[in-house]
Amino acid sequence: MGGREVCPPEWGMGRESIVQHDVPMVIQARPRTERASKCSRAASFGLAGVCGLLASCGQGVLDPHGPVGQAERIILSDATAIMLAVVGPVIALTLIFAWWFRAGNKRAKYRPDWEYSGRIEMIIWSIPALVILFLGGIAWISSHELDPPRPLSARPALEVEVIALDWRWLFIYPEHGIASLNRLAVPTGVPIHFKLTATSVMNSFFIPQLGSQIYCMPGMTTQLNLQADDAATYQGLSAQYSGDGFSDMRFTVEATSPEEFQQWIDRTRAQEGALNLSTFVRLAKPAHAGAPATYSRVDPELFQEVATGRLATRWSPEEAR
Repeated sequence: MGGREVCPPEWGMGRESIVQHDVPMVIQARPRTERASKCSRAASFGLAGVCGLLASCGQGVLDPHGPVGQAERIILSDATAIMLAVVGPVIALTLIFAWWFRAGNKRAKYRPDWEYSGRIEMIIWSIPALVILFLGGIAWISSHELDPPRPLSARPALEVEVIALDWRWLFIYPEHGIASLNRLAVPTGVPIHFKLTATSVMNSFFIPQLGSQIYCMPGMTTQLNLQADDAATYQGLSAQYSGDGFSDMRFTVEATSPEEFQQWIDRTRAQEGALNLSTFVRLAKPAHAGAPATYSRVDPELFQEVATGRLATRWSPEEAR
């Protein structure tokens, strides 16, 4: 037959019968392909989700660049590990109990009259007590070590006075007699001592990658110590809702080497523009965030005037619009 195979006549399978029997085999293979495709898409979405979560860790509290931020990340990691030590077994035991006491398991014993076990009670109450003990100890120790007014080291710190305006940030460098608006310049590796106040409403000063947030309140002064270890640009913001321009109340932190920081100070001093009481009154009026600005001369009593409430910086709702 020239190498061709021919089915015996008694099989009753002509060309049409072969085609009809082959088609269902192809159709049955399709569901596996579709399931594989769906699994592949699900895996792709899951991988994309994990990548998105990891990418969100950048420029936040999980990506610190200072001693305070690094200490706070350790606290978050330790607290999460302690809680997962309880949450993980609870989830696992829930699944195990549901599987073991299923209707089809004849080995599972049904005890309707059982009501008390001293050992189980001891385990149930001792584990939460240990969790509270560990979390409380971490909070107690870290609260004292990271107390905002506490100096970070014995080295001299850079003094920066911060005034939360509506809705901008004003930074005064009293040792250098200059100021900047919506831009904070700091040297790397140098402790920074902040004194903070506000004009009309309470705000929250926060640089996520450097560390703790602290409130700025009218008529009083709060203190905060931070440090930037790496030269980079960080983002600062207000973490307390304070009115119409709250969402734009952000500033940039330029951390540079001490030499470059000194050059910035010299350039700022060489510019025109003074920040006195009359200039500040105009600056303190409600306004949405604008371009950063610098001032080569600053009234040395300006921060004290604002912190003690001797300047009229409260506005009516109509003036604040």
